[in-house]
Amino acid sequence: MELLRVENLCKHYGGRETGTDALKGVSFTVEKGEFVAIVGPSGSGKSTLLHILGGVDRPTSGRVLVDGADVYQMDENALAIFRRRQIGLIYQFYNLIPVLNVEENITLPLLLDGRKVDPFRLQNLVEKLGLGERLGHLPSQLSGGQQQRVSIGRALIASPALVLADEPTGNLDSKNSGEIIGLLRDFHRTLDQTLLIITHDERIALQADRIIAIEDGQIAQDEVIRR
Repeated sequence: MELLRVENLCKHYGGRETGTDALKGVSFTVEKGEFVAIVGPSGSGKSTLLHILGGVDRPTSGRVLVDGADVYQMDENALAIFRRRQIGLIYQFYNLIPVLNVEENITLPLLLDGRKVDPFRLQNLVEKLGLGERLGHLPSQLSGGQQQRVSIGRALIASPALVLADEPTGNLDSKNSGEIIGLLRDFHRTLDQTLLIITHDERIALQADRIIAIEDGQIAQDEVIRR
């Protein structure tokens, strides 16, 4: 069952004559429950693509459909609501709110949306993340690996249709990187979560179901991993 459809996506920055084309007609689809790694050199357009898929940055032209909804036909208010409910974003540098504790950071998407927190779901999630005894801690009191676990919890708490991770292990050592990818793979399997990860790490990419390589704003390769 198709969850994500990207049609002829283009993104131009700057003026017509002196600007840059970050994306040049990118098209692909992703099935529900698929784990896709997006790879490519710096400046290839990977992060631009992820931000557009997540509703953070609008394309110059083209379409993004998530679960049948045409994302960029929405007005700003509808798009903000859609992002909170349907998209989970995980960043390299965590993007946690420094004055909020672990529990508050994780549950923030629900509170912004005016929804109640299910205490059983929260407890189950934080236990799987290994944060059960850290709920009252501020981000400054956590290690980098623990902060990224909070970021994953925040991305998953609202049960989004699509989880997008931009270099989620880029700021971590090899031990923590392995643990974070293990968690994401576990959530992908147990929750039937659709997951797109941008990564420079070939070892991480090879754990995905499929690898999409981006070069100069275009898809250079789209390969299913055979196991």
